[in-house]
Amino acid sequence: MKKIPHLRWWIVGLIFFASVLNYIDRQALSILAPTIQKELNLSNEDYASVLNAFLVAYTVALILSGKIVDRFGVRISLAIFVGWWSIANIFTGFARSAMSLGVCRFFLGLGEAGNFPASIKATAEWFPKKERAFATGIFNSGTNVGALGAPLIVPWIAVTWGWEWAFIITG
Repeated sequence: MKKIPHLRWWIVGLIFFASVLNYIDRQALSILAPTIQKELNLSNEDYASVLNAFLVAYTVALILSGKIVDRFGVRISLAIFVGWWSIANIFTGFARSAMSLGVCRFFLGLGEAGNFPASIKATAEWFPKKERAFATGIFNSGTNVGALGAPLIVPWIAVTWGWEWAFIITG
């Protein structure tokens, strides 16, 4: 079997991009909130309930996802988490009520929470102690790149094809 040079740096690059995607998907709803609230006729209370659904799921899933990563390993777990939150984000584009939007965001929170336990375990497995903080800084900076990139990407997609497609494409 051929050894891949600098494999651990490729791995930290992949988890960096997972973190970018994580935050683009997370920020999309906030960016498009006025449009979605108007189109779906959501009150501020409805919108708050949608956000709370995400936060409740995310909080619970942070604990559970760590157990999943420990049991199945980083590769399988992170693939499941990214796939899960991507599908939840895509389905957000099909939401037509506060309830359906809340359910989609709840499932997004369940998936997104797994990114950090899996990424931290990946750095622990692939990097010696003297490089772990640096590797963690790299993947964690993906959250800021995603948060900064979302306002550039999401509105453009929404204006070009509609708010629904902002979730479908970023998913």
